[in-house]
Amino acid sequence: MDLTTVEAILPVRDRAALAGAHRGAADTALLAGGTWLFSVPQPHLRALVDLTALGWEPFEVDEQGLRIAATCPIGALADVPFAPDWAARPLFRQCTRALLASFKVRAVATVGGNVCTALPAGAMTSLTSALDGVAELWPREGGVRRLPVAELVTGDGRTALAPGEVLRAVRLPARALRARTAFRRLSRARLGRSAALVVGRREQGGAFALTVTASTPRPVVLRHAAVPAARELVAQVEAAVEDGPGWFEDVHGDLDWRRASTLRFAAEVVEELS
Repeated sequence: MDLTTVEAILPVRDRAALAGAHRGAADTALLAGGTWLFSVPQPHLRALVDLTALGWEPFEVDEQGLRIAATCPIGALADVPFAPDWAARPLFRQCTRALLASFKVRAVATVGGNVCTALPAGAMTSLTSALDGVAELWPREGGVRRLPVAELVTGDGRTALAPGEVLRAVRLPARALRARTAFRRLSRARLGRSAALVVGRREQGGAFALTVTASTPRPVVLRHAAVPAARELVAQVEAAVEDGPGWFEDVHGDLDWRRASTLRFAAEVVEELS
């Protein structure tokens, strides 16, 4: 879709230029992949700040884990040089496929854009929150702020980003990447948007985490020192959602259906990882 009201595209090549161009004004938006930005009318926009000119490396692997740049194309995650003991590797492909986009879209849609759009069904929100991803944020005034992705996304289309703040990268810790994972997903149609997505993670030391997305407005994460009993976890999921963000409902899935599917998935994940 043409954005006919945009008067300028501002390529920024360093952080100072980024701070000068992106002041948090409502008529200015960040441009990386642009797959959502150009998909709906944006009559309020007058300028786009092009993040791709910053030249960030898509990803970096070190002994601490994996650092994914906000501008990393989702399709590029297939090229990550996974360490042999990173048992969570299949989760990358599962969540990438949950995006249900063509290879052309995956080649340009970015990890950071998918997270910051903050759709409940955001596939990269599911991936990074399930692996204890920590967002590296650049406040406009300088410095670095770090926040778990599960706390960065606060609701349907809402984030904890401050005006003028930019997502620089997401770091996934090695301990989470070494964990076994179990994945469950549901959508109304075979090629539909996720209506419920549940990921279980069991670390080498036995610690267990369950992450719920898509059926809730924001990620819900439950943690245990060991894999709990299925009945116990199901009750905790239901209480955590109903006492917290509540169940999400839109044209892609009714509330009761999402709730029932999520609770069933939680029990199945426990069985798989026990």
